[in-house]
Amino acid sequence: MMGGALLLLAAYFLTILGPGFTLIAAIIALIPLAVVLVGVGWIDRWEPEPRGALLFAFLWGATIAILVALFVDSGLQEVIAAIGGPTDFTNFAQSAIQAPIVEEVGKGIGVFLIYLAAKHHVDGPIDGIVYAAVVAAGFAFTENIQYFGLEVSGYYGEDSNVALVFFVRGILSPFAHVLFTACIGYAIGVAAKRGSALWTFGAFLVGLIPAIVLHAFWNGSTFFADFFVVYIAIHVPMFVVAVGMVVLMRRQEVRLTGERLSEYAAAGWISAAEVPSLATPAGRRQAMQWAKANGIGSLMRDYIRDSTKLAYARQRMMTGRDLIGNQADEAALLAKITDTRRRLAEARPTSATA
Repeated sequence: MMGGALLLLAAYFLTILGPGFTLIAAIIALIPLAVVLVGVGWIDRWEPEPRGALLFAFLWGATIAILVALFVDSGLQEVIAAIGGPTDFTNFAQSAIQAPIVEEVGKGIGVFLIYLAAKHHVDGPIDGIVYAAVVAAGFAFTENIQYFGLEVSGYYGEDSNVALVFFVRGILSPFAHVLFTACIGYAIGVAAKRGSALWTFGAFLVGLIPAIVLHAFWNGSTFFADFFVVYIAIHVPMFVVAVGMVVLMRRQEVRLTGERLSEYAAAGWISAAEVPSLATPAGRRQAMQWAKANGIGSLMRDYIRDSTKLAYARQRMMTGRDLIGNQADEAALLAKITDTRRRLAEARPTSATA
């Protein structure tokens, strides 16, 4: 399905832009994409999501979601042309009503599908936000190819201004789509803790509301004469608040990891002295520095990663999610961790956490 969507998009861009301008626009679009992916990597750093799921998220946004939006937009433009052509009202309605609804539904469906396919990887709001952000990043990347390509090709004649469009989309608002769709991801992530697909679908529908409203407000504000005043007074504070919320949620992840691993330490699976090295940012950095200095960085990385997975497997069991499956995960992870601890001890007699 994604392959077919990609072919349709390629044909679309080659038709309206040609290969040269499409390539130039894609290169320019890589700049805001890189900025967004660095930000997503920071959010996802504590308990990284599987790369396959992240790739699916990106491709969904970059192909399926954007293609649906293009089809709907093209269809409405034909209807508008048939009834007399565009007006200020129809332009505003398409931008501030139609686009937010269609685009957020398209992106949100991708996030919900990821939840259905990989429930055991969606442990809370941070995970939902990460998947939503990657879907949004893919969508914005393809959308930017169109916006930048039309400007570079001179499609708008004397009104073409690629520098201005890049400034607005690539500098002022590279995280705009991420912020909108993150509302859906947050809602799905919170609901996923209950383990019910029906409950999570309801949360998806609820999350659509703020996503659409924020998107509509952003698009609508571009019609204001004092857009930059609105941007500084409202959009920037909203972004700062969103970042602050993510920081708090990341701290909750750290706390949860420490609490669950402390329970394994009490049971004798790991030592209490190891918990800070596995469940605090500073402890992880210190452990990795020691391991790299002794040529066993990959072992320590595996130990930290598997310990984090173990903590979340236990958390899922404690909340009643898929007990049989998570008990199997717990057993497998405990076996891996035990083996890795042995190999770390053999690599150097002195413990990394001593």
